[in-house]
Amino acid sequence: MPVLDSDQSQQARQEAARLMAEGVHGVALTWVDNAGITRAKAVPIGRVPHAATRGVGMSPVFDVFLVDDSITTSRHIGGPDGDLRLVPDLGRLTVLAAQPGWAWAPVDRYDQQGRPYAACQRLFARRMAERAVAHGIEVRMGFETEWVVLREGEDPCAGPAYGMARLAALSGYLDDVLQALVAQGVDVLQIHPEYAAGQFEVSVEPSDPVGAADLAVLVRETIRAVSLRHGLTPLFGPAVLAESVGNGGHLHLSLWRDGRNLCRAGEGPLGMTAESEAFLAGILDALPALLAIGAPSPASYLRLEPSRWAGVFQCWGLENREAALRFITGAPDDPEAANAEIKCFDAAANPYLVTGAVIAAGLGGLSAGATLPEPTRGDPALTNGQPRLPQSLPEALEHFSASGLLREALGEPLFGAIAAVRRAESELFDGRAPQAIADATRGRY
Repeated sequence: MPVLDSDQSQQARQEAARLMAEGVHGVALTWVDNAGITRAKAVPIGRVPHAATRGVGMSPVFDVFLVDDSITTSRHIGGPDGDLRLVPDLGRLTVLAAQPGWAWAPVDRYDQQGRPYAACQRLFARRMAERAVAHGIEVRMGFETEWVVLREGEDPCAGPAYGMARLAALSGYLDDVLQALVAQGVDVLQIHPEYAAGQFEVSVEPSDPVGAADLAVLVRETIRAVSLRHGLTPLFGPAVLAESVGNGGHLHLSLWRDGRNLCRAGEGPLGMTAESEAFLAGILDALPALLAIGAPSPASYLRLEPSRWAGVFQCWGLENREAALRFITGAPDDPEAANAEIKCFDAAANPYLVTGAVIAAGLGGLSAGATLPEPTRGDPALTNGQPRLPQSLPEALEHFSASGLLREALGEPLFGAIAAVRRAESELFDGRAPQAIADATRGRY
């Protein structure tokens, strides 16, 4: 565990007293495992100072849990032995507006001697963000969250894609989602009906890489709580109906130095700087391996179909929603608007692994001085000129297993655990019909 000095210990006591005065009785402490499931332990409010100082115990075996709660094993992680300490990040402590009496905080994980746990996904994301800073680059990131809602025993709510009719039908529900997010200090950019039946999307203000992943967890759990209070079931899985558009987990990112957005006002493609081009080229080159991080479920590949705006081709383009990497220049008078969007990722992904792995790939491109190919215009499915990204989890796992860049960045314990979980989930769902895979996973995340 990190050793708290007297000021930090005092802060922990003050935070506990503040929350108690606000009617909070328990704090949910969360981390996200390699299967993309948000796991939790909770402590009463009076135990927050102790948790911040000594942590809360949890087995490391959860890093080899599968989406159905069965367990695999890996070279470094697996079995009933060992214990970790979950240490809450007090800077992210948030009163949960849709869960009266509760607050939330993400955790970092340490071993019993207080050393950083080698397979902690949140610490991995922080390490990669620090690597970027060592290159003089601040990475800003933000996730889009898509989900489908349905009432028990009913089909998803009707209404045209992006239609006002669907918003009107669930306006009270969406109002409560907005109110809860705003009450928790989340800066919402937009919320709207999406393409599939009963599907909605919310996007939030970008943050640092760890903060963006924290927000992805908080946003999802807020939506879940509000949905349940309205008698709705939220489905975040990549595929709800196997033959339809699924739930994406698109990641937006921009690069900054000294207050300047490196994605614009440069001499590279579409005005990006050379550093931005190299960073994005590194991501584009690594996408086949990154799919094992960002599209980690067999259900992910039910979503990754051409001509569904899922980004299934390894290409990039200006405002091209069919390219895996979409570049947005923004208005000339809006220096913050220029950014890139990775479209092939989905809601089964661990957001801390996503942010960290994307940075690692980008820095690889930066170190190599990589350049981007010509941008793709139109639907790449109709041109036959662009390579298709992996079409199954085993195929993505082959690319991941061969990636020395991701192996080095993640470290052997975390890399091996991720590979073991992907392999085991591939075997778990091998031979199942597409809708059976969707049914088994759509409500798990």
